[in-house]
Amino acid sequence: MPDVPTRILPGHGSGGEMMKSLIEEVFLSYFGQPFPGGMADSAVLPVSKLLPVFTTDSYVVSPLFFPGGDIGKLAICGTVNDIAVTGARPAFISAGFILEEGLELSVLREIVKSMAEEAGKAGVKIVTGDTKVVEKGKADKLFINTTGIGYMDQKHFHIHRGRNVDAGDMLIINGYIGDHSIAVLAARGGFNFSTPAESDCASLGGMINLLLERFGGIRWMRDVTRGGLATVLCELADDIDFGVELFEPAVPVSEPVASACGMLGMDPLYLANEGKVVMVVDGSEADSVADYLRSHPNGTGTAVIGEITAEHPGEVVLHTTAGGSRLVHPLAGEQLPRIC
Repeated sequence: MPDVPTRILPGHGSGGEMMKSLIEEVFLSYFGQPFPGGMADSAVLPVSKLLPVFTTDSYVVSPLFFPGGDIGKLAICGTVNDIAVTGARPAFISAGFILEEGLELSVLREIVKSMAEEAGKAGVKIVTGDTKVVEKGKADKLFINTTGIGYMDQKHFHIHRGRNVDAGDMLIINGYIGDHSIAVLAARGGFNFSTPAESDCASLGGMINLLLERFGGIRWMRDVTRGGLATVLCELADDIDFGVELFEPAVPVSEPVASACGMLGMDPLYLANEGKVVMVVDGSEADSVADYLRSHPNGTGTAVIGEITAEHPGEVVLHTTAGGSRLVHPLAGEQLPRIC
């Protein structure tokens, strides 16, 4: 009886029997068969009369596992959130894997299991995929590419472009910023912070869908990932004919992140997140939206952090804790590479 391999071998990417076994024993055993016939090279999706929304992303985070998540959970959450913040319902995901020869199969199984569990929580199906194996030293263990498809009701079309944003609207974020960056940094560099941070990695589709069903005043949304809150708000200011005012004392920052930033000289406004959405909300609904978000597990730290203004169009002004104000600029360069 031949030995069962415990690591990825070149044959696992050959398209032959070894690859077939890998797909059946690892991927299909966790992802299941979403449609009759299993995971083919293409998935035929149910037709919807709603607007299709399409996104793609690649995940190269190092290390593969970090407090609060792993590369597999991250891939699902990132794809789901990219779709959800447009106002659409995430539905289907493809998963492409680049595997380095020598990767332990036990590690791959753990990551694939994590993806399957997060997809189940998010209510999305992994419907097709691809596997490639590269020689040892040609990749760093494992990279994942995902593509996501969702469906949008026409009444939410304005959200992804911010067409209805107006002066007097309020900015809301669903919790603490920067935890993902600090968690990955600690796992990568072996930092022993007195209070460890845990990644905020979470799928926000369910929370956002419930929010849109309940409130009609959501003007714009964006997930706050690489570049941090500061960069996202600068992009918003560029896209609308108004200015953005950000109130530093209101921005929620956890003690572990504040402590790490003080030690390392980092600004939490530029740190990456993987479970945060910032939104512009009609001023008359802002308090109600914030209260509703706080009742959801992914929104317990929700805060109203700023306002849209007719003044200084195209600019973000930060009103600081010290009582002054300054312009906020987008992130220049890379603060922490391979964060997602």
